[in-house]
Amino acid sequence: MKKLYGIMPPIATPFLNDEIAFDKLAENLFKWNKTDLSGYVVMGSNGESVFLTRDEKLKLVEAVKKNIPDEKLLIAGTGSDSVRDTISLTNDSAERGADYALILTPSFYKSEMKPAAYVKYFFAVADKTNIPVIIYNVPKFTGVDIEAETVAQLAKHPNIVGIKNSAENLRQTAELVSMTGKSFSTITGTGSVLYTSLTVGAVGGILALANIAPNECVKIQKLVEEGNHSDAVKLQQKMLPVNKAITAKYGVAGLKAALDMLGYFGGEPRLPLSPLHDSDKELLKNILTEAGLL
Repeated sequence: MKKLYGIMPPIATPFLNDEIAFDKLAENLFKWNKTDLSGYVVMGSNGESVFLTRDEKLKLVEAVKKNIPDEKLLIAGTGSDSVRDTISLTNDSAERGADYALILTPSFYKSEMKPAAYVKYFFAVADKTNIPVIIYNVPKFTGVDIEAETVAQLAKHPNIVGIKNSAENLRQTAELVSMTGKSFSTITGTGSVLYTSLTVGAVGGILALANIAPNECVKIQKLVEEGNHSDAVKLQQKMLPVNKAITAKYGVAGLKAALDMLGYFGGEPRLPLSPLHDSDKELLKNILTEAGLL
């Protein structure tokens, strides 16, 4: 099993005329493959997974696997509120080359999502999936936030091997690290707290920022591991406005516009999302220039 470690982008899904542009995807991967990214996440939040059909998701897994070196990790976002659907999509993704499954906390019946419900859900999924499970905690989108104590319980399952924590909550990340064993990997899900998460024991990041600043994100981790905290902090601070722009401020449309500006193919998001306005593109361009990316 490939080690769950390092910096990975949840890659944007390129669309042309509302169809997945697999040739553009291959071109983007060709460029990313030249960096020291540990791997890729397909069907993540930044990949507009909620707008993809099941067939498109499986074709995406196949296409990414075909266009990356064997040593790069491939993580597929396969979670839904349905246990059966999650198991089915996970195992079909595994057949097509996915190494790990990134599985969202169920969230539709929010008032019922108590610790016991999470334990039942994730154990039921992990019992029947052919690849290891990474819990995906993203309160911004789901409206639920799994507790570290619950994750510690889940970490006892041999097929639940990590968590992507997209909450900007450093205390929670530190608890996740301290309350789980060494075989369990805590990964940060937001570029704004990459440095601080690494300092409390996270082993990497699945970051929207890594789509457009892969080398910078990798370097932050390298500097932390070398003990060069001064340079790591400087680089983290330099990336903060960029991360804010492509996540909280402009979202997927901003990420895709930034990719276009930096020589990748971003294209337009799918409905009901709208492309970035020209005035916002100018502001984004200035942010990228200020950060030394453009």
